[in-house]
Amino acid sequence: MKKAIVLLLVLAAMMVPVFAQGGSETTTLTLSEVHAEGYPTTLADYEFARLVEERTEGRIKVEVFSGGTLYGEETGAIEALQIGDIAFARVSASPVASYVPALNVIQLPYLYRDGDHMWQVLNGPIGQDMLAEIQSSGSGLVGLAYYDAGSRNFYTKTPVKSVEDMQGLKIRLQNNAMMVEMVQLLGGNGVTGIGPNDVYSAIQQGVIDGAENNWPTYESMGDYQVAPYFVLDGHTRVPEILLASEAVLETLDPADVEIIKECAKETQAYEIEQWALREQSSEEKVVAEGVQVTELTPEQIAEFQARMTPIYEEYGAGYEDLIQEIINTGL
Repeated sequence: MKKAIVLLLVLAAMMVPVFAQGGSETTTLTLSEVHAEGYPTTLADYEFARLVEERTEGRIKVEVFSGGTLYGEETGAIEALQIGDIAFARVSASPVASYVPALNVIQLPYLYRDGDHMWQVLNGPIGQDMLAEIQSSGSGLVGLAYYDAGSRNFYTKTPVKSVEDMQGLKIRLQNNAMMVEMVQLLGGNGVTGIGPNDVYSAIQQGVIDGAENNWPTYESMGDYQVAPYFVLDGHTRVPEILLASEAVLETLDPADVEIIKECAKETQAYEIEQWALREQSSEEKVVAEGVQVTELTPEQIAEFQARMTPIYEEYGAGYEDLIQEIINTGL
C-alpha cells in the first residue's frame, strides 16, 4: 500500500507543469533502482539524471528512486516500464532475456576470458545488436546502455583450488536452473530458496558450505566472516541494463530522446569506473580480515569450463555460431 501511494504521488508530480530556463516546461521522469544509495549502479543513475537535465537545459528532469522504493523486484519495474508508469529502470540482463532470448547466451558460464573480453562483446556489434533488439522485440522496452556487475565467484568454508575441491559442496544459488546444473556438473549441490540476507546464517549453521556472488555483495553481507575462502573462477558475468519505457519516450521531443540515449551511453564508462573502485575497496577490506583468495591458472579454469558442455548444448542450442563468435572476439 505504501509503495502504491508513493507511486501515485510520483505520477501526479509528473503532471504538474514546471518551467525550465527560458520558460519552457520541465518534464519530470522517474527511474527505479533496487540497489541502495552509494552502490555503483545507483551512482550511475544519478550521473545519468545529471547529464539529461544539463543537456536538455532543464526540459527533462530524471528523479531517481533507489533502494527498491518504487519496486523491490526488477520484474515489477519492467512491467511498470511496459505500461508507461515509469520512464527508466536499471535491471539485470537476466529478466530481459525473456524478451530477447539471445541475451541468455551472454550469461553462459565460463564464456568470457575476463572483463575486458566481455566489454569487447557488449560494446561491439554482438552486444549492441542485442540492445537494439530489446526495442524491436515489441516488449515496450528500450535498451539504453549496459552497466557492469562484475563477475560471480564461489566462496566457501574450505579452499577450492580445483574442480575436485567442489565435490559434495552445498552451494547457495539464485533460483536459476542453469546455475543449479552448473554446480552439479562441477560435482557440488546447488541449493536454492535461501535469501541473500540468510546466506550468512545458513553457512554458519552448516546448512550450506558456501555461496557465489561478486566482491561487493560478499563483503557487504558479511559472508566473508563465515566463508573465508574466495576463488576467482569468474563463472558468470551478467551485465546490468538501463532500460527506458517506449511509451514514455514516444511522448517526448525526438531530439530530447536522442539526448537521453547519448547520456545513457556516456554513463557506462562512469559506472564501470565506480564498479572497479567498489570491487577494489571490498576486496581490500576482506583480505585485511583474513580472507584467502585463490587465483586459478588458465589450465585450471579450463577444467571448470570443460564440465559445462551439457549446459552449452542445452542452453546454447540454436546459438552455436553466436557462441563461437563471442569466444573468438578479441583473439
